[in-house]
Amino acid sequence: MTQAEHPHHNRRWLILAVIGLAQLMVVLDATIVNIALPSAQHDLGFSNDARQWVVTAYALAFGGLLLLGGRLGDVFGRKRMFVIGMAGFAAASALGGFAESFGVLVGARALQGAFGALLAPAALSLLTTTFTEPTERAKAFGVFGAIAGSGAAVGLLLGGVLTEYLNWRWCLYVNLMLAVPSMLAAVRLLPRDAARSGGRIDVPGALTSSLGLFALVYGFASAATDGWSAAITLGSLGAAVILLGAFVAIELRVAEPLLPMRVVVDRARGGSYLAIGVVGTGMFGVFLFLTYYLQTTLNFSPVQTGLGFLPLMAAVMTTATLASAQLLPRFGPRPLVTIGMLVAAGAMVMFTQITPDSSYAAHVLPGLLTIGVGLGLVMAPAMNTATAGVKPSDAGVASALVNTGQQVGGSVGTALLSTIAASATSAFAADKIATPAVMSQAAVHGYTTAFWWSAAIFAVGAIVCGVLLPRHVAAVEPGVEPAFAH
Repeated sequence: MTQAEHPHHNRRWLILAVIGLAQLMVVLDATIVNIALPSAQHDLGFSNDARQWVVTAYALAFGGLLLLGGRLGDVFGRKRMFVIGMAGFAAASALGGFAESFGVLVGARALQGAFGALLAPAALSLLTTTFTEPTERAKAFGVFGAIAGSGAAVGLLLGGVLTEYLNWRWCLYVNLMLAVPSMLAAVRLLPRDAARSGGRIDVPGALTSSLGLFALVYGFASAATDGWSAAITLGSLGAAVILLGAFVAIELRVAEPLLPMRVVVDRARGGSYLAIGVVGTGMFGVFLFLTYYLQTTLNFSPVQTGLGFLPLMAAVMTTATLASAQLLPRFGPRPLVTIGMLVAAGAMVMFTQITPDSSYAAHVLPGLLTIGVGLGLVMAPAMNTATAGVKPSDAGVASALVNTGQQVGGSVGTALLSTIAASATSAFAADKIATPAVMSQAAVHGYTTAFWWSAAIFAVGAIVCGVLLPRHVAAVEPGVEPAFAH
């Protein structure tokens, strides 16, 4: 069936707008609460040690349930899961906004993550099945990739504005303004996709994958707070290895696997998932450490900090659209992803030059523009390639793997770079008198050390993805295996 024969062909650009809003909501919610945390902590009276759970609860539920959420869309219908996910996300956001205790807030964040795990794969798989004509598909994925790459920065800006001019609760209420119109539009615009006849959920696979991903994300979160040698860190990561190993063994034997291995062993898709994971790992340093640097060293307000990331957003959006629509069909994913990661590595090296006395315009802005170009070259082409040629019955789980790569990569980056930065800061200040100037220098030393590691992550990612990805992926209709020119 050609794209023009699809019943929703004439509504495809409106569908893209609805899908884009859903993706924006899921991505920005990973960062929008960060800026609001100090205000929420003061209002609800929870400790510094407990504060991380407001962020971690979302990441655990989202990361742990993504594969199951993707398969539920394949079996029971993507439109149904999209609408359920959107409605549940909105309700969980309202619950969090009304929270009068720490436990309710954390529970609401976990519910957001769970419904986000239904929503995110459904959104991307709907995009995959709506846009099948290669040129329009490239444009659609350019828009989607731009949202995915800049959504975290949008969250920082929006979180700063809402916290400074309203209060922290609006960082959750804002989801209602995005979710309700999107949900109503989705009910009207999206075509009804039939549930798969005879489709079953692979329960053993669902349990082992969800628990394994949960343990993996929890292990990295624990490493960031308790250290790599802590029993809870080692135990969680060990459990993750065992559970995910069991998951792979199960998937190779069951008749209807949660994750068909044909989705991941494909060279183009496997390399794309890896690229998305590497971006998630390396990108963490930009948002976390630059946020700290702008606020604590350069004394930016939350709103000024959010505005400071706008050039990155503009660079990502411009580059992602160009890369997916114009460059990917001509050059294929390998050169774009490789060059994009090398550009990102160069941006991280630029950030290593910041000092306590640096200025935003001279030392931060050039790096933000550069990293924006790098991320734009990677994100949209990788997302497009990761879902190219996948069978319609596998679109949900293939899309879930894109989000899983981002989520696991972000968790790895959080743990690894936070630990490295903290160690470098402590080592710098160890034999010095703790004056304000010394502590500022120590903090910046921690940030720049983390930036060097981020640069290395991107550089290694460029090499590995350059080897794995094929030179070109031929244009295909969904359900047809892609042809590769190596």
